[in-house]
Amino acid sequence: MTRVAITGLGIVSPAGLDAESTWQTLLTGTSTARRDEQLGGLPVDISCQVPDFDARRLVGPSAWRLDRFTAMGLLAAREALADARLDPRTWEPLRVGVVIGSGTASMERYDHEFAKLADDRPLDISPLAIPRSVPNMSAAEIGLDTGARGPNLTVSTACASGATALGIARDLLRAGTCDVVLAGGAESVRHPIPAACFHRMGALSQRTDDPARASRPFDSARDGFVLSEGAAVLVLERPDHARARRHPPRGYLAGYAATCDAHHYAAPHPQGRGAAEALTAALADAALEPADIGHVNAHGTATRLNDLAEARALTTVFTAPPPVTSLKGAIGHAIGAAGAIEAAVTVLTLQHGLIPPTANHEDTALDIDLDVVAKAPRTTRATAAVSTSYGFGGQNAALVLTTC
Repeated sequence: MTRVAITGLGIVSPAGLDAESTWQTLLTGTSTARRDEQLGGLPVDISCQVPDFDARRLVGPSAWRLDRFTAMGLLAAREALADARLDPRTWEPLRVGVVIGSGTASMERYDHEFAKLADDRPLDISPLAIPRSVPNMSAAEIGLDTGARGPNLTVSTACASGATALGIARDLLRAGTCDVVLAGGAESVRHPIPAACFHRMGALSQRTDDPARASRPFDSARDGFVLSEGAAVLVLERPDHARARRHPPRGYLAGYAATCDAHHYAAPHPQGRGAAEALTAALADAALEPADIGHVNAHGTATRLNDLAEARALTTVFTAPPPVTSLKGAIGHAIGAAGAIEAAVTVLTLQHGLIPPTANHEDTALDIDLDVVAKAPRTTRATAAVSTSYGFGGQNAALVLTTC
């Protein structure tokens, strides 16, 4: 078995509370960025926020103990299971795994807990402070909610985490360890601590006076990304297992590879060396040639260095890169969830034959030789596409997704 079936998917994003509403919003090419009251008083006070996310209403009684990223991951997993028509009461629980990517620990409530410590009130700190904030809790709560008792893992490869999680899940299926794996990413970085830290690194867009036009992937006027949040979970399944229950896949994860730049703790290799190596290896894993790929869903953060390095990687691997889009113009950068959301949308692109436009892209930078889809969706007959993710520490992950 060289490929695994994608039999269901769920998305929670600033573009919508489910996969269909997210897809329809992305097709409009509009940005979801706006001012964020939680970031008030900071140099950068804008973000892309999941709309109307009432965890108690959407998730149920367990919401009281969950941080936002975990609740989003749980909601996406439920949608993915429903889409896959999988009933946890009928599966073999030890053969079902969960792998979720998360780039950071949740900071959602730590300012309150730190304040208690600063006020010399350590006994007032919530006993749930750690269980609701450590990165593995999204995967753990999905296991608890569904009864999946196979491998339950959290992957943290910075902004590549969601894509890496899908690759690790694929490996569990190929190894025969699992029949089904719920995999993806969950993250919320709409908090003063990550907002201040990313700003100090020079990673965030400074266009606070015009949030909706702040994130501009691959554009000549790009100046950084916009903080975001969300989750996506894909149901990955052994093809024979999906056939046995007569459920048609949405598509296939046909190839995966991960590499490390081994170049710098934060900046990418300037020529995109590690990214190109990951792409090349993923294509080989899928037994495909560059010419077989009809679309690239790019990492496209809208930072000066990363977009240029990624463009150089693509032109290294492809003689003429196929049409490229970046979702971050529309929904910002959800860090550990980004790669999973982008992979899920790539599956929808192949299914519907439509490439969502890159929001805010107006003028491709002169040193970026890419065919960036902008202004409006573009039709495609692609049967294979790649979704790429890169992160601090030189982390690179490439996924090859196919229709058959």
